[in-house]
Amino acid sequence: MALKHADPGQVIDLAPYGNGLAQAQSIALFKSEDLEVMRLVLLAGKTMPSHHVAGEITIQCLEGSVEVTAEGATHALRPGHLMYLPGRSPHALYAAEDASVLVTVALKRM
Repeated sequence: MALKHADPGQVIDLAPYGNGLAQAQSIALFKSEDLEVMRLVLLAGKTMPSHHVAGEITIQCLEGSVEVTAEGATHALRPGHLMYLPGRSPHALYAAEDASVLVTVALKRM
């Protein structure tokens, strides 16, 4: 069964999961021809190994704390922090504590 994405104009709740964070799962919120938005859940100690995507991305911490290694440095993202990365920029994430982040990817058409 295909994953149901949000419809245009639909409100998406990005409130912190709070006590439910440990049971939450990563989810693709929507994908259009030019843009993809995901809510990524990483539990404390988990990593997303170094990778890159073709398009520009933003990573916004919604709750918890993640460390993002990119552009030759590691930065801590806490709630309310946002990081922009250019396309094809290798980056890795490490959850310093249970966290959820909003990831936006500009899709490059080939």
